[in-house]
Amino acid sequence: MAWPLDSRNVATGLPLEGVRVLDFSRVLAGPLVGMILGDLGADVIKVEGPEGDPVRSLRPPVFGGVATYYLAVNRNKRNIAADLRDLEVFKAIAGLVAEADVVVENYLPSQIRVLNIDALKEVNPDCVWVSITPATSGSELAAQPSFDLLAQARSGLMGVTGEADGDPTKVGSPMADVVTGLYGTIAALTGLVAKLSDRPSRRFEAPLLESTMSALINQAQGYLANGVNPKRLGNDHPSIAPYGPVRASDGLLLLAVGTDGQYARLVELLQDSSLSARSEWEINDQRVLDRSELKSELDRIFGSRDSKTWLQILGPSGVPHAPILDVEGAFLQPQIAEGNFVQEVDSSFGDFKTMRTPLLIEGERPEIRRGPRQLGEDNEGLLNS
Repeated sequence: MAWPLDSRNVATGLPLEGVRVLDFSRVLAGPLVGMILGDLGADVIKVEGPEGDPVRSLRPPVFGGVATYYLAVNRNKRNIAADLRDLEVFKAIAGLVAEADVVVENYLPSQIRVLNIDALKEVNPDCVWVSITPATSGSELAAQPSFDLLAQARSGLMGVTGEADGDPTKVGSPMADVVTGLYGTIAALTGLVAKLSDRPSRRFEAPLLESTMSALINQAQGYLANGVNPKRLGNDHPSIAPYGPVRASDGLLLLAVGTDGQYARLVELLQDSSLSARSEWEINDQRVLDRSELKSELDRIFGSRDSKTWLQILGPSGVPHAPILDVEGAFLQPQIAEGNFVQEVDSSFGDFKTMRTPLLIEGERPEIRRGPRQLGEDNEGLLNS
């Protein structure tokens, strides 16, 4: 057999144990698909070109000589380096494709032609093939390189992100790639389920542009249904108030008052006569219309105490709220610091901490079985046997 299962993926009890996944993808969206499938127990082999995945050099920050960007989305995979333009290497890779249950790739049309990827598809027509594309295939954009930032710009996501009187801004994490990767994962799992029912669902595509636009949800539907073009509102919500930051004496904290009942609890908790007198604000529609005046009233009230005090007051109230944390603060909060979401893994880059899957299976969070690998670290036994 060209593809013996990794010993670390045997007797795991995980739902995808025994599923073989070949991951040809680079950078983020595609590798995220492979990583999630690996987290769920699949045996994943990442195939990189001789020059390696470009994300290896997207630094700083760097750890063990490789960009931490690479470490973020390549756990639970073995790694081989392969030049598909070499006929003998191509044959060896075709042998892996023949045994694969899922293939993930994000080649551009020009790369598909040069590397003869369509011939690999023919090797195993029953394989679930997931293509991550810049946009829906056949379009002009589908043939052009794309990245998370470009998708955020084209999708309208940047158009609704930022202060009302400021410039459009991107989301602070690669949201377009993440959403596309999650759709790609759904495609892979859907294909595996379809195979069990012998349904002809083998070829899937997760286009970056359309996947990102799907994340607009209510913003897009408001435009499509009513023709209202959403605008940037900073941290405010287009349909809910108060739903954003309020200013305490020492900084900001967040309120997310999603219902009229929650607003009534907030008013009762604050015990402010001026706020209590505004009976028209008992209905969300009016609060949204008067959001600026409401925010001024809340900033006046919350400005009387510091954020720590307010968090203690709000804690048992049933009013949805949160501190606004930076990344370090997020990892230091007890829910994360005292839980098992972060794990230290060993790798040839060195030992480092990383996030595990957020998913729980029968109440348990799967451990990371293998850290990210060096380029070509598993060629021996998989390609050179």
